[in-house]
Amino acid sequence: MRIPKRLMLVAGVAALSARRALKAPYDLGGKVALISGGSRGLGLALARELVARGAQVALLARDGAELERAAQDIRERGGEAYTVVADVTQPADLTRAVEETVAHFGRLDIVVNNAGIIQTGPLENMTDEDFMRIMEVNAFGALRLTRAALPQLKKNAGRVLIVSSVGGKVAVPHLGPYSVSKFASYGLGQALRAELAQHGVGVTTVLPSLMRTGSARQAEVKGQYEKEYALFATLDNLPVLSLDAAVAARRAVDALVRGNAQAMIGGPALLLGWASNLAPELTADLMALTTRFLPAATASDAARPGKQVETEATRNNPIKGQAEREFNQN
Repeated sequence: MRIPKRLMLVAGVAALSARRALKAPYDLGGKVALISGGSRGLGLALARELVARGAQVALLARDGAELERAAQDIRERGGEAYTVVADVTQPADLTRAVEETVAHFGRLDIVVNNAGIIQTGPLENMTDEDFMRIMEVNAFGALRLTRAALPQLKKNAGRVLIVSSVGGKVAVPHLGPYSVSKFASYGLGQALRAELAQHGVGVTTVLPSLMRTGSARQAEVKGQYEKEYALFATLDNLPVLSLDAAVAARRAVDALVRGNAQAMIGGPALLLGWASNLAPELTADLMALTTRFLPAATASDAARPGKQVETEATRNNPIKGQAEREFNQN
């Protein structure tokens, strides 16, 4: 008797689901993780979470002083941290980062692609260079670091965590280049997962919504500086709308341990993701309507860092200030 193809397909999907459900969670005990953008913000929160679960961490970032403060934070929590000053846009830096991590710890099991930049402002004030530069960091940086670490990841049946964003599912007004780069990082995560599974390497992409990491002050602001920054920094620190960074880190590591292909993190991310899937036209129209209420473009395309355009309201926001202190943003 011939078995219908549809029945065979359903049986195959059921078998894969059962295998996944019965598979043991990835044990972080004794594992070594290399974290890009690990000196502050979500990267530091992820390092704390990984260390709390028994891993050792190598922190990669461009600023040596920030790295040392972050490493000291990890050591004070009873963890072991190694620092590597490197730029994710420079392939030689990433090769060296992998080599130094292996030389120090003797192995490398996990790569966390967290390094990123964010630009906020009207599309009219964003240049081609803005789009290309953010792609180099947010998307190609993750590709470069994963490739540099791939021999070690294959050897140890390792894991890759890519930090994308809800902006990689729904393009957010006044975050044009950022959204494009996060769409790319989401696609990269899916491509890597499909290609690397045959080598025993698991890839998880997480898409968080706004998080209270204190990172708003590091954003590149364009347009009406104070208005743009005040809006961005306020939304980034609203307790209901934004998620505590430690909670976001825990959920991201949970997804990595489970071996999820992707995970939407935070209520707004879940809602926007579902809205985009179920009602893409309506979601697009709502985004377009939102744009009408945002500050207009200006004649200058120059960018200024958020920390230089603080207003009294943002400077005295206690939630924002606490996040900045807690996650090494000062």
